[in-house]
Amino acid sequence: MLHRLRLTSMHCLALLIVLAVVAAALDARADEPVIAKGGDWRVAVRTFAQQHLRHPAWGASHSQRDYDLARSLAAADHVALDDDVLYAAAFLHDVAAFAPWQKHGVDHADRAAQIVGRLLEGTGFPMAKLDAVRGAIRTHMYPREPQGPEALYLHDADALDWLGAIGVARIFGLVDPNGGQPDGPAAVKMLQEYLVTVPPRILSPAGRARSAERVRQLQDYLKSLGAESADFSTL
Repeated sequence: MLHRLRLTSMHCLALLIVLAVVAAALDARADEPVIAKGGDWRVAVRTFAQQHLRHPAWGASHSQRDYDLARSLAAADHVALDDDVLYAAAFLHDVAAFAPWQKHGVDHADRAAQIVGRLLEGTGFPMAKLDAVRGAIRTHMYPREPQGPEALYLHDADALDWLGAIGVARIFGLVDPNGGQPDGPAAVKMLQEYLVTVPPRILSPAGRARSAERVRQLQDYLKSLGAESADFSTL
C-alpha cells in the first residue's frame, strides 16, 4: 500500500532552507578565490581586494578612496559610522564587477550584495552586521537611494569619485589603446554626463559641499581639453 507524503508548514520551510543552501553552494565556483579565514579580517579583506579586484576605474584603490572619503564626509557632518560595516562594504562593493563573481543580467551592486555573506563568512567579520553591509553595497551607485549612515556616506564617496581630477583619471583609464570603445571622445561624453547626473545625487551636507570643488575641477579640465583638441575631435 502506497502512503502519501504530507508536508507540514515546518517541513516546507526546512525544504526551502535546504534548497537555498544548495543553490548558494552551486552558485559558488570551486576555484573561486576566497578571503583568508582567521587572523585579522580587515587585513584579509584588503589583501583579497588588492590581489583580485584590479581595474583602473573600480579596483582596490577606488575602494580605499571610497572608505577614506566616506569617513571624512561623516566626520565633517558629525555622524558616527559603524566602521566594520563601512570597511567591508567599501572594499567589497564592486566585487561582482569582476569574474568569477559577476553574473550576466544582474547589476553588480545587487550581485555583490547577494554573495558578500559567503565571502565574509569565517573571516572573523561580525556577521550580525551583514545586513547593513548588504544594504550599503546594494545602494552604493549614485542613482540609488541609500538607507542608513554607512550606506549614505559610501554612496556619496562613490559618487564623488566620478568627479574632479580622479574622475578624469578613472574614465580615461578605460580608453581602449587599440582604438576600440571607449575611445577618447566617448570618455569625454561620459565625463560630461557625470557633470549633469552625479552632483544632484550627492545627498549628505558634506558631500554636497565637497562636490562643488570637484565639479569645478572637471569643468575646467574639459574646457582646457576641448580648446587643445579642436573641441575633442582630435583626441
